[in-house]
Amino acid sequence: MISAIVHELEPVLLVGGGKYRKSGLKAAEGRFRRIVVADGGADWLLSRGYEPDMVIGDLDSISDSALTRLGPERVHRVDEQDSTDFEKCLVRIDAPLVLGAGFLGGRVDHELAALHVLAALPAQRCVLIGRDDIVFLAPPEMRLDLARGTRVSLFPLGQVRAKSQGLRWEVNEVRFDTSSKIGTSNEALGPVELSVEAANMLVILPRSALGLALEALSTSGGGWPPRKAS
Repeated sequence: MISAIVHELEPVLLVGGGKYRKSGLKAAEGRFRRIVVADGGADWLLSRGYEPDMVIGDLDSISDSALTRLGPERVHRVDEQDSTDFEKCLVRIDAPLVLGAGFLGGRVDHELAALHVLAALPAQRCVLIGRDDIVFLAPPEMRLDLARGTRVSLFPLGQVRAKSQGLRWEVNEVRFDTSSKIGTSNEALGPVELSVEAANMLVILPRSALGLALEALSTSGGGWPPRKAS
């Protein structure tokens, strides 16, 4: 089992090396206390006047000047190549919530890998922030105080049943599966209540709903346990 190296009682910002980091950083402003960076994202962050608390990754894209500036106490090398830098970071953060910027958009394979990690590490609540959307793994139960007309998309990463109240097209007892039934482009009629039976459902909302999503995740009670190793 991998032990956390970043411990925080408040949300943590995790910055990656992908597109739309600037818009993600702006949206997250004022909502985090510490910053963790995935590998080469450190150079970008430093160039914008931010000091990361920790850099985690295989360090194949960070500059020598950034490594020198940060010093060994703020750099954690992970040499294995079986996981992405996003996963290397997320599994080593112990915080009530992680805000991820720089993981959505750009290369499709990188984006899909990041979404996979959300489901692979369900015990760590994490919201990925893109240019237009936010994405997070649905907890067992949650209430989103959304305005009428807000776009709500549900996308399964495996088999999962869901129940809802407050959606234009309710999903009560619908059996979702990536290959047969998804729930994209739904719409809120007002506050939405959602419950799912397994840690396999992504919720996709407009980026403007970030604050409401963070509030909902912070007040949703019990979360998912870690997945058992196969």
